[in-house]
Amino acid sequence: MTGFEERFWREGLLVAGVDEAGRGPLAGPVVAAAVILPPGTEPFLKGDSKAMTPEEREDALEEIKKRALAIGTGVVDSSVIDRANILRATKIAMKRALEDLRVEFDVVITDHVLLEGYNCLALTRGDEKSISCACASVVAKVLRDRIMEVFGKVYPGYLFEKHKGYPTPEHRKILKILGPSDIHRKSFKLLL
Repeated sequence: MTGFEERFWREGLLVAGVDEAGRGPLAGPVVAAAVILPPGTEPFLKGDSKAMTPEEREDALEEIKKRALAIGTGVVDSSVIDRANILRATKIAMKRALEDLRVEFDVVITDHVLLEGYNCLALTRGDEKSISCACASVVAKVLRDRIMEVFGKVYPGYLFEKHKGYPTPEHRKILKILGPSDIHRKSFKLLL
């Protein structure tokens, strides 16, 4: 899981791994994270963030915070997603996450999304092939889940704290009853 990083680390280059959470939901922001690990970091995560339980992700986040040289985050809300489209909004969030880093980096490894203006390696299933990407995936997922839990209190009845805005059968049923909230993505087919 460090093969791509090691190639760059051997050349004395620092790698920023970038990933996002929230491209597929019907509501809420898309959140990106960027993580720079010290050269020589050994794999320490137990698999893909999507396969982890929320508790495992929280534990992994604490470990990432201990090990990382820098962590950056970027959040783009549903109104920007509606204006720009989800791919552009994802790139904006990723670039914000990179700009949020307090350490200079040389190379960016992303999960599939090619970021213009950077020395970028876009890997299919990057969060499974790159430790930096995997760490960014965990950070983005935990942050987005926390945001959606807050929206669950702001918009009671939508159960955002439970389904996190994803198009679950329960969420679709709530949409048919309550209609879209202010954080629903109007450009998405809301399945009403």
